[in-house]
Amino acid sequence: MTALVGPAAANFAAPKPRRYGSWYVAEHRIRGIRSYYKTLLFTAIGSPFMYLFALGVGLATLVDKNNGLGGTSYLVFVAPALIVSAAVTAAVQECTYPILTGFTWNPIFLGMNAAPLSGNQITNGIFIAVLARLLPTTLIYYLVMLTFSAVPSPLGVLDIPIAILTGMSFGLVVASYISTVEKDVGQPAFIQRFIVIPLFLFSGTFFPLAQMPIYLQWIGWISPLWHGTQLSRVVSYGAVEPGWLTLVHVLYPLGLCIFGWRRTQIVVTRRLNK
Repeated sequence: MTALVGPAAANFAAPKPRRYGSWYVAEHRIRGIRSYYKTLLFTAIGSPFMYLFALGVGLATLVDKNNGLGGTSYLVFVAPALIVSAAVTAAVQECTYPILTGFTWNPIFLGMNAAPLSGNQITNGIFIAVLARLLPTTLIYYLVMLTFSAVPSPLGVLDIPIAILTGMSFGLVVASYISTVEKDVGQPAFIQRFIVIPLFLFSGTFFPLAQMPIYLQWIGWISPLWHGTQLSRVVSYGAVEPGWLTLVHVLYPLGLCIFGWRRTQIVVTRRLNK
């Protein structure tokens, strides 16, 4: 049998990556994540233990003593917010530096696009890898929550998909912006310090949003972190709220996911095809 060479060999090999290109990109990114898996594993286990122990033994003692949440344990109240916050932090990490690297520091996206991989496949592969990062992160966090008896309801297992949905909604919107960045002047650090951390503090994480002044509550209303936190509290310990609001908590992050995913595809494709 005569071996194919040149354009004939390229045409013969092209159909498979065209069909499974997104998974090839995801595999490449996951292999990259493996290079620092020890740090991720230490953080995934250490962070929930640190937060839940500190809040459960420290602050919770004061809050529960004064019945500050109307009978709900403070640890049970804050735990759903922490797992959602962990997912948001991880998603933002994976939707900033890897995308910026692919276009600037190590422009591997250009090489991928020179092969039979489209901008949409590259985008999808990155987001599949983000999901692969969020699943073990949230699963470990949930198991630690169970260790601290911070999930009284059997429906609390839904904290995992809720946290993943919230993390993806935040991360995909961030990715739609980062994909437009052509020069690194600290944008990822800016996002982390001036968007993620403030929303962590103003999204009802450590106290009910209603306790904030009305002129600051709007920050929580537009924050996917607040919507994910509230939805997580509903399934975790049966927090009471109107049914229409629970529906909003689901649809809002879903809408952000669709917007961020599609806009990132458009931006990446346009940028690669210049």
